[in-house]
Amino acid sequence: MVNCMVIDAPTAEQSRLIAGLYRAQGWRQACDDDSPQWIRKLVAGSHCFVVALEGEEIVGMGRAISDGISDAYIQDLTVRSNCRNQGIGGKILRTILERLHADGLRWIGLIAEPGSSNLYRHAGFREMPAAVPMLMIRES
Repeated sequence: MVNCMVIDAPTAEQSRLIAGLYRAQGWRQACDDDSPQWIRKLVAGSHCFVVALEGEEIVGMGRAISDGISDAYIQDLTVRSNCRNQGIGGKILRTILERLHADGLRWIGLIAEPGSSNLYRHAGFREMPAAVPMLMIRES
């Protein structure tokens, strides 16, 4: 049984597991700083951060960023590869959306990765006509 919960301050073990999810998804490299302090800052800087737990093991996570007033963005959502196609991503997404709606946020955006759009469509998301996702990454 997988349960989802919002966390505000991850433990060192939770931080380690969250960092592993980021690396497995390709969002972080082994050389990047994924110390417990970095993960705690990431969680604290999010509007909400949700983990999917199977027992004590984190098998997925998602987060939203927002100004808390006008809009929000689903920033990251991933499930451990061996736990996919079991509805866990949908549970994480529902938990995030419930929190955002409870906080009065109605405009919620995201950029879906290839192959994930059905998850978001089932939750009520639609493609934005005439919108072009853009990205800037500055090398340090």
